[in-house]
Amino acid sequence: MNHLKRHSILFISLGLLTLAALLADLMFGSVSFTWEDLGQVLSGSQETENLAFILWKIRLPKALTGILVGAGLSVSGLMMQTLFRNPLAGPYVLGISSGASLGVAILMMASSLFTAGATSGILLVGHWGMVLAAMFGALLVMLLVILVSMRIADSVSILIIGIMFGSAAGALVSVLQYFSDPDSVHSFLVWTFGSIAGVSWSQLGILVPLVIAGLFAAVVLQKPLNAFLLGENQARALGVNVKRIRLLVVILTSLLTGALTAFTGPIAFVGIAVPHLARMLFRTSDHRLIIPASVLIGSLLLLVCDILTQVPTGGQVLPINSVTALFGAPVVIWVIMSNRKTRNAWKS
Repeated sequence: MNHLKRHSILFISLGLLTLAALLADLMFGSVSFTWEDLGQVLSGSQETENLAFILWKIRLPKALTGILVGAGLSVSGLMMQTLFRNPLAGPYVLGISSGASLGVAILMMASSLFTAGATSGILLVGHWGMVLAAMFGALLVMLLVILVSMRIADSVSILIIGIMFGSAAGALVSVLQYFSDPDSVHSFLVWTFGSIAGVSWSQLGILVPLVIAGLFAAVVLQKPLNAFLLGENQARALGVNVKRIRLLVVILTSLLTGALTAFTGPIAFVGIAVPHLARMLFRTSDHRLIIPASVLIGSLLLLVCDILTQVPTGGQVLPINSVTALFGAPVVIWVIMSNRKTRNAWKS
């Protein structure tokens, strides 16, 4: 009963903090909102048309994108850590984000060779082309990592190989940049900084169902994922179809990472840090608790990071990738070094 009460308090607290961060993200920026301004916009006052445009067309889509990115990348990282039984696994470290970036780079820069530029190439294939290209690149790298993991049991070696696959994808992107026109290269470099501000309502119409479908599938897989915590042999003994679950996790992580990376660029450290924070707060690895906890913590983290990107004055905005890295890297180092029991559990 004490555990149930504690978990309920944690979930309620995280929900309220996320709501507070959402409101703060809507109000804070180059044009600040007061509570009165926010109330007038929500009530549809005709005297605040400019503020209404900022809220409905810019701030709200950006905040919703932050929630989707935080939730999707966090759950992807959680599933990867469970699948590989490695606390450092995640979309960015294992090269999944690099694979998605390679797919987008091929679309943006290679297509520009046959069109007037990167923008024309993107318009030619549409936003679904961006999503499919990113998903294909993420899926390719993830499958390569899975194939290697079947032959190598050491989690550290798998991690290093994932980093190498990510480096190889990055090298291919560099080759594409060398042969592409300057406008295409510039567009791609701006995309790699990571941003949740450029997602429109029409793009959210694509992103929302994809992310919700991925999160729902992760919830459905929570029991087999719990079995994976005991090891593949124990999971088989419990009746889990290991090959099928492994394939489903590959597809889900590629779906989530690819779709999110296509619209926001590669965002680092969220997928690694958030599952650790969820386990630390709830003191369990049970996916029935850690999946919803990761969704809330990841959403909260992205909203806070987006608020921090607005700190510079003069209308300047920091790349969100730099803020998540500055926050996530120390968290990962602290969690791994301070919790020896967790490290030993992953090694056993």
